[in-house]
Amino acid sequence: MSELDALYRELILDHSKHPQHYGLAPEAGVSATSHQKNPVCGDEITLRARMDGDTIRDVTWEGSGCSISQASASMLADLVEGMPRAEASALVDGFREALRSRGTIPLDEEVYGDAAALSGVSKFSARVKCAMLAWVALEDALARA
Repeated sequence: MSELDALYRELILDHSKHPQHYGLAPEAGVSATSHQKNPVCGDEITLRARMDGDTIRDVTWEGSGCSISQASASMLADLVEGMPRAEASALVDGFREALRSRGTIPLDEEVYGDAAALSGVSKFSARVKCAMLAWVALEDALARA
């Protein structure tokens, strides 16, 4: 395992053990809530997004499942706070494309921050849905908001 892979593994475990923005905000003032479940493994994420006009004010979430799904939700919530809706939607599209690439498209750390650590997941098709769960929830919440 390379030093970079080890660092990324550590980052994923850290987000899983110490999740950011964990705990659902009260429904008052929430623009949209989305619940997503991976029927294959049982991972679940409920995500709430609060919008201020066309900008994501904040994202809170709760869930259960593997370290990849939980870390991905933590990384996503941290990343999109204060981001315009269109930019967040483009991020979701880029994330999906990279994770479906089977390792041929790495996530840019400048754009995806800590979530770039999930690039390696694309080599394991069974784990892609785990990493995508929160991103699909955000996409759904933005469509509902």
